[in-house]
Amino acid sequence: MVTAPLPAPATLPTPPAVAALAQQARRVITPCGGGELVWHVWGEHTGAGADADALPLVLLHGGSGSWTHWVRSIGALVHAGRTVWAPDLPGFGDSALPPRGADADAVVEPLAQGLRQLFGQQPCDLVGFSFGGLAAGLLLAAHPRLARQLVLVGAPAMGVVPSRQFVLKAWRHLEAPKQLAAHRYNLAALMLQDAALIDEDGGLALGLHVANVLRDRMPRRRLAHTDALARALPQVPCPVHAIYGATDALYRQWIAALQGAYEQATPDFRGLVLIEQAGHWVQFERPEAFHAALLQALDAGAR
Repeated sequence: MVTAPLPAPATLPTPPAVAALAQQARRVITPCGGGELVWHVWGEHTGAGADADALPLVLLHGGSGSWTHWVRSIGALVHAGRTVWAPDLPGFGDSALPPRGADADAVVEPLAQGLRQLFGQQPCDLVGFSFGGLAAGLLLAAHPRLARQLVLVGAPAMGVVPSRQFVLKAWRHLEAPKQLAAHRYNLAALMLQDAALIDEDGGLALGLHVANVLRDRMPRRRLAHTDALARALPQVPCPVHAIYGATDALYRQWIAALQGAYEQATPDFRGLVLIEQAGHWVQFERPEAFHAALLQALDAGAR
C-alpha cells in the first residue's frame, strides 16, 4: 500500500517586529539530550545602576510554541529593569527533543540542568504560560530551590474541568489555503477571545502560530488534561501567583473554581488575577493589563 505524501505545510513570512526582537537577543546554549536547549536573553543590566534584587526572569512558553509566545512582553519587562531569559522548551522551536518522554515531565531535567549551568546557586523568578506553567510546576516540585517565586499564566492541569472545553482542527493533511483556515480556527478556539486579533498587526498572531506549530515535535501531550499541576503544587514552597484571561478556553465557566483549587494545593499562594476581555493567550491579547499584573506579582513575591 502506497501512502500519499502530506501536502507542503503553509508558511508565512516572519513578521519584521519578531525578526528585530530576535536579533536583539543573545543566544545561549545548554545541553538537551543529544542536542541543545536554546535560550534567548534580553536586557542584561550590569554596572552601578543594576538592581541587585532583580533576579533573572525566566519565561516558559506554551505548547506548540516557542519564545515568541512572549513577543509582546519582552520589551515591557526589559523596560521594567529585568533581564529576560526565554528558552525554546525541549521539543519546540530551535531546541532538541528531551532525552526521554514527550510531555511536560520530560522537559524538567533539561531545564533544571540548564538553569543550574546558567545561574549556579542563584534562583530565578519563573513565569510559565500554559504548557510552560505545567512544566514550571513540575520543575519546582522536583527542584524547589531553582526559583524565588513562580507565576502561572493560563496554566492547565488544575483538576477543576470535567472534560475538555475545546476541539481543534487537524491541518497537516490539508492543502496550504485550508491549512491557514484551520490555523485561524484553532487560534480562535483556544488562544484568543477576539478573533479579529488573528490578522491584525500584519497577521502577527497567525504568523507566530504557523511558525510554531510547524516546529512542534511533541504532538501527543496528555498531562495538560489531568490534575498534574494541582498534584505538583503541594511540593512547591515558594510564593505562587496565577494570572488568567477571564474567558480562557481551557476553563470557560469553570474558571471560577481556580481560586479554591490553588488555595487548596499551594502552600504559599499569593492570589489569582483574572484579566477581563482576554482569552488563553492573555499576554498577547491584553499586554498592558497583563504586564501590570505580572510586575505587581513579581514585586510582591520579591518582598
